[in-house]
Amino acid sequence: MENLQLLWQGFQTACSLPNLTSALFGAIVGLLVGAMPGIGSLTGVALLLPLTFKMDPTTAIIGLAALYYSNMYGGSFSACLLNIPGDSPAVMTALDGYPLARSGKAGLALSTSIISSFIGGTIGIIILTISGPLLAKWGLDFGPAELTLLILFAMTSIGWLLGDNPSAGLVATALGVMFATVGVDRALGQTRFSFGNVNLLSGVAFIPLVIGMFGFSQVIDMVVNKGSYGKNEVRKVTIKESMMKWKEFKRIAPVTARHGILGTFVGVMPGAGATAAAFISYILEKRISKNRDQMGKGAIEGLAAAESANNGAAAGAFAPLLTLGIPGGGTTAVLLGGLMMWGLRPGPLLFTENADFAWGLISSMYVGNIICLVIAFACIPLMMKVVKVPRAVMVPIISAVCIVGTYTVNNSLFDVYLMIAMGILAYFMNIAKIPSAPLLLAFVLTPMLESYVRQAFDISGGSFGIFVQSGISKTLLALTVIFCLAPIVMNFINKKKTNTVQTATT
Repeated sequence: MENLQLLWQGFQTACSLPNLTSALFGAIVGLLVGAMPGIGSLTGVALLLPLTFKMDPTTAIIGLAALYYSNMYGGSFSACLLNIPGDSPAVMTALDGYPLARSGKAGLALSTSIISSFIGGTIGIIILTISGPLLAKWGLDFGPAELTLLILFAMTSIGWLLGDNPSAGLVATALGVMFATVGVDRALGQTRFSFGNVNLLSGVAFIPLVIGMFGFSQVIDMVVNKGSYGKNEVRKVTIKESMMKWKEFKRIAPVTARHGILGTFVGVMPGAGATAAAFISYILEKRISKNRDQMGKGAIEGLAAAESANNGAAAGAFAPLLTLGIPGGGTTAVLLGGLMMWGLRPGPLLFTENADFAWGLISSMYVGNIICLVIAFACIPLMMKVVKVPRAVMVPIISAVCIVGTYTVNNSLFDVYLMIAMGILAYFMNIAKIPSAPLLLAFVLTPMLESYVRQAFDISGGSFGIFVQSGISKTLLALTVIFCLAPIVMNFINKKKTNTVQTATT
């Protein structure tokens, strides 16, 4: 009850004209930043932070927070329409969003991602409001051993993304692990697979990899396979026909609810973040969805799972930041630096000593989420025109976006060459029917897995016992074993049923 009273007071703070203006500005910038490949929320917040030093701390943090979670909305635009994820959490969005847009349902893809983002973000904010301090303490229960097993649990799910060709999926996974281990070893400082190239000492950059495999490979495919794209150019798509219907909303409602909750909990864990939340939620939905066979081909369930999870994670990341002063990722680390420069000390006392600030920020997230929803829907008519642009125009536009988006990350031509190489690799992988999803999953999770394994062994002195000490570890280990054995058991049961039916018919 006390929380509700404080929340109401926070709404009065958040709805003041300066704070509403700050939230609106942050939401617009976040949508633009999210839609532009290669920038991301971290760069956007870092560039905007110096402009807020002379502002009121509450007004400043409201704008920066709005930029952070609206970035999740913007990332889906380029992912769905151009197959170029604007930021890493949108990688999973592209798997189903782009096939939907290519099939003439760009409006459905965008409306699904926007509504899912809104629902997932709202769920995350509600959970943050009710149990923020408790969530932060729960997140701290996940030490290196628990996080190792959580990532291992996600890695074992690669088998569920492979489709009918496990060998091809394993090849993609091996490539992802190989790319992830290029560069200087974080623990020992030794170089690995750099081949004397200074540009590879920092490893294979994520943005060139993603833009190349999703965006530039699409350019190559559009040039080589002209016929398959010409059909979509002459097809007229109206907004009314392609917007989400009630029956489609009923399909995604339970998906967004469960993955909004899951994404929030993943976002609370230090080091996990929105990207991990989107990957884990997509994998889980791939396992339990009734429409799992269509995921990766334009299923709105996959799109809803990824978008609701990354927005829930964005809200959940504020729990450890505000209550414990522990940032969950790069963006929240920049926000923490801003808070300290404004003279605020995040921690348990923040909600008592600076209640106006803390509850004003939480209340502004409700308001900002609605602002993001309205602005994103207002952008749909403009965004819908992208799918009507002729292929001859789209090829140079996408190529320019790929090159500029890649170059601006590190101002490096090497990254551009790497992006082109990854695009060529992805094109030939597509010809060989080798999926890209396992490669990306392995590439994202391998560095995290390696770091947490090393930390766990440092703590335990090299003992494997640390992985079965806590209840969380035992639960995750049991789930991993169960899900590894599940395909084998299911295949055995299906073969037995088939043999029984054949025997009965003969």
